[in-house]
Amino acid sequence: MIKKYKSQAQQNSAAVVRSDDKQKKVINKTSASYNKIRTDIKTKQRSFLPTSTRQVVKKTIPTKNIFEKGKLKVIVLGGLEEVGRNMSLIEYEQEIIIIDMGIQFPEEDMPGIDYIIPNIEYLKGKESWIKGVVITHGHLDHIGAIPHLMGPLKNPPMFTGKLTAGLIKKRCEEHRKCPRLAISEIDENSKVRMGKNFRVEFLRVNHSIPDCFAIIVNTPIGTVIHTGDFKIDYSPVNDKPADLNRIAQIGGEGVMLLMSDSTDAISPGYQVSESHIGDEIDNIFDGISGRIIIGTFASQLSRLQKLFDLAAKHGRRIYLQGRSMNDNVEIAHKIGYLKFNPRILMRDPDIKRTPDSKVVVIGTGAQGESNAFLMRVVNGEHRTIRIKKGDTIIFSSSVIPGNERTIQSLKDMIVRQGGNIIHYKMMDVHAGGHAKQEDLKLMLRLLKPEFFMPIEANRFMLEAHASLAKQVGIPEENIFVADNGQTVELEKLKNKVVAKLTNKKIPADYVFVDGLGVGDISNIVLRDRRVMADDGMIVVITTIDSKTGKTIGNPDIISRGFVYMKENRKLIETTRMKAKEIAQMGAGGGMKAIDDDHIKNKIRNEIGQYLFSQTKRRPMVLPVVIKI
Repeated sequence: MIKKYKSQAQQNSAAVVRSDDKQKKVINKTSASYNKIRTDIKTKQRSFLPTSTRQVVKKTIPTKNIFEKGKLKVIVLGGLEEVGRNMSLIEYEQEIIIIDMGIQFPEEDMPGIDYIIPNIEYLKGKESWIKGVVITHGHLDHIGAIPHLMGPLKNPPMFTGKLTAGLIKKRCEEHRKCPRLAISEIDENSKVRMGKNFRVEFLRVNHSIPDCFAIIVNTPIGTVIHTGDFKIDYSPVNDKPADLNRIAQIGGEGVMLLMSDSTDAISPGYQVSESHIGDEIDNIFDGISGRIIIGTFASQLSRLQKLFDLAAKHGRRIYLQGRSMNDNVEIAHKIGYLKFNPRILMRDPDIKRTPDSKVVVIGTGAQGESNAFLMRVVNGEHRTIRIKKGDTIIFSSSVIPGNERTIQSLKDMIVRQGGNIIHYKMMDVHAGGHAKQEDLKLMLRLLKPEFFMPIEANRFMLEAHASLAKQVGIPEENIFVADNGQTVELEKLKNKVVAKLTNKKIPADYVFVDGLGVGDISNIVLRDRRVMADDGMIVVITTIDSKTGKTIGNPDIISRGFVYMKENRKLIETTRMKAKEIAQMGAGGGMKAIDDDHIKNKIRNEIGQYLFSQTKRRPMVLPVVIKI
C-alpha cells in the first residue's frame, strides 16, 4: 500500500513538472508576442515624434533599416544647391541605384580645402541594398568622389561608357584607398538588370566630352529619366548626335519623372555647336604669326580634338601642359576618342628650337587656378614658357561664377607682359556643354514627363528650369524644386501615380577633403581658417615657475597676418605687459597649483578683447604656457 501511494505521488509530481514546463513555454511565447507588439507600437510612435525626441528614442530602442513597401524614393545628395558634387539615389523596397559620384570645387571662403564630396551617412548599413552605380560621363563633378566613396559602400558594380571607365581607372590609380572597381562598359544599346526592381537603359546625349549618357530607369512604379549633363548638338566633334527620334519614342511610351540638367537654364536661345567653335578658332589661327597659347579644361576632349585638327592644318605642333591635360589626352587617344599623329606633340627640348609661328601651347588654368599652367607662366614659375610680345592667349572657356576676380587679375598680368588676349566675349571660342532654354524646352516636349525635377545647378537656375517646365504645360504641382537630401516619394494608388516632395531630409552636408584627410575638417576648423585669413593670428608665449607660480621674464609675442611688429611696438609692448599681468593673476599670485587651461582662457579672452578695442580687428589669439 505504501509503495502504491509512493508511486502515485511520484506520478503526480512528474505531472506537476510537465505542467510547469508547459506553462513556462506558454508564458515565454506570450512574453515574446508582447515584446514584439510593444516594439511595433514604439516604432510606429517614433515616426510621429519631433526630430529631437526621435533622437532620444533612437538611443533607447534598437531598430533595423525600415523600408516603405510600394514607395519609390528619389534623393539627391549633391547638385541641387551648387554646380558640382552630383550624386543621386533611386530607392525602392530595399534596393538602391546610385547615379554619379562627383566633387565640388571649394569656394573662396574655404581656405585650404581641396574639394568637397557627398555625404553618404544615409547609406551606412544599407550597403547590401546598392545594386549598381551608374556614371553619366567623365567630368570630375560626376566621377571625382569615386575613390573616396566606393570603399565605404562595399564596392558595388559600376556601369559607364568606355571613355569614362578609362578616366575613372586613371583617377583611382592616384588614390591608394580606392578599391579595385568592377566596371562594366555600356553604350546606347545596353540594357542592365539591377536587382529585381530596376531595369536600366542608356540614351546617348552630347556634352563637352564624348561618351555621355542619360539614364533610363524602369521601376515598378514607372520610368525615371536622369539626363546627366547634356546639350543638343546636331554636329558634335568625335561623337554621335543624340537620337531625337528615340527620345520622342521614349516620351510616347510614358515618362513618370524627368530629372534634368539645369546648369544653363538662365541662358536664352540654343547652345552653340562645338563644330562652330572650331570654325571660329580656325579663322584666328589664320591671322596669327606668333605663338598661340590656349587655356581650356582638360576634360574638354571635343575641344581638344578640334585644336589638334587645326594645329595639323596650319602646320603647327602642340605643346601640352598640365598633368590632367596630359593624362586625359593619353587615355582618350589610347581608347580612340582622340585621333591625331603622335608626332604633332612636342617635348620640352622641342619648344626651344621650334619657331613661334609653328607652336600651339594647350594647357589648363583658364579659371585662374593657382597651380595650373597659365598662372605658373605669368608668375614666372614655369620651366620653359614665359609670356612675350607677339603671343596670343585664347581663353577657351567661360568664367565659372566666383572666379571673375582671379581671372581678371590673370588677364591683367598677361597684358602687362606683352600678350594679346582673346576670350569668349570677343569671339565664339567657347561652346558651353549644357543645354540653354530652347534646348531644355525641346527635351521637355519630347519626353512629356508626368512629374519634373530640375537638378545639377544652384537654386535660382533650378527655379528658372521649373519656369520653363510650366511654359511647356507641366502643372506646377507636378514640379519638384528640392534641396540636397530632400526626398521625393512616388507611389501607385488605384492605377495612378501619386508623387510629392516631402519634408524628409537625410544628411547632405559638406564633406571636406584636405590632403589625405576626408571629413576630418569640420565647420569649426574652417571658421578658424577664415578668422586667420581675415585678421591673422597672435601667439602669446608665457613662462611660469611651477614652484612659485610667478612668471619668468616677459611673455614672447609672435604676430602673423595681424600687424607688422616693428611698426607697432607700442601695441606689442602693451599686449606683452597685459599678458604678463593676466598670467600672474591667473596663477593665483604665487600659488603652486597652476591651472594651465584657466590661464590660457584668460589670456585668450582678455588679450582678444584688448586687441579689438585697439585695432577693431579680431586676430586668433593662441596662448602657450610653459612651466619650468
